[in-house]
Amino acid sequence: MAVSGSKDFELDVADYVEEAFERCGLELRTGYDLKSATRSLNLMLAEWSNRGLNQWTVTEKTVAMVKDTATYNVDSTNSTAPIDVLDFYVRETINNSTVDIPLNRMSRAEYGHLATKSTTGKPNQVFLNKQLTPTITVWPVPDKSSTYTVYMNVLTRMDDADVGVNTLDVPFRFYPCLAAGLAYYMSLKKAPEKTGMLKQLYEEEFDRAKAQDEPRTSFRVAPQLGGYNTP
Repeated sequence: MAVSGSKDFELDVADYVEEAFERCGLELRTGYDLKSATRSLNLMLAEWSNRGLNQWTVTEKTVAMVKDTATYNVDSTNSTAPIDVLDFYVRETINNSTVDIPLNRMSRAEYGHLATKSTTGKPNQVFLNKQLTPTITVWPVPDKSSTYTVYMNVLTRMDDADVGVNTLDVPFRFYPCLAAGLAYYMSLKKAPEKTGMLKQLYEEEFDRAKAQDEPRTSFRVAPQLGGYNTP
């Protein structure tokens, strides 16, 4: 027997809705059923943003520093709908030579307690203000223009599930999790007797997908032997 040779399997919103209804032991019958399920699907995608790091939604953003200006939008166009910033570093460019230095992240209270917020120099700390349009405030305030650039790895919002023919902004490994999650959400409204079982399946699928999404970085542990005296 021959294999298909294709790797393009992808469900659209209507497919996920039908799968969710079938898992609830129901049939998709009306336009309102589709509207209700699409609303639940968008709420679930918002929940995923609160559950942790979704690697495929991370994008790099840069902000060019301007002399005597401390606060900037994370995304000046707001086209990516930023949710959080994972890390920051500032790049200094002098005579075509660049140096990158990490920025230490301050809390709102730590920034508020700075006695001299107008101090100028090379920025080495940053405060992320999570408003509807997130901003960053650097300290010290830049003392030059066209010299410092802040680089950020930004966790961004996934595209909405608007209509039934749309596909979703999720990788292949998250398909089972998305189907299980939508079935659980729909059971809350349509099949409460199945909610417990579907919730358990959803959590298992999410844990598997999340584990696959974790970085595979090297990890080393070395004992601290400085306190021991050798004979």
